[in-house]
Amino acid sequence: MNAAFNKETHLKLLRLLKEEPELSQREMNQKMGLSLGKINYCIAALAQKGMIKVERFKKAKNKLAYTYRLTPKGFEELTRLTLSF
Repeated sequence: MNAAFNKETHLKLLRLLKEEPELSQREMNQKMGLSLGKINYCIAALAQKGMIKVERFKKAKNKLAYTYRLTPKGFEELTRLTLSF
């Protein structure tokens, strides 16, 4: 894991996604105080590692949004990180 995606950020984002899987990246940015670029990077890293599943859904008429769901591997990582803090 590199400095741009440290354990504390990882833990906070996993917790946030567990609680509010339908947040937009802009809403995540506001709640976590991270740049949109960093949020996007972290989401992509979690998805690549198989910790979250990114799905599109229709939020409103003619508007698509994403939902970010923790996978079993993501729940295991959340537990592991929670115990380490």
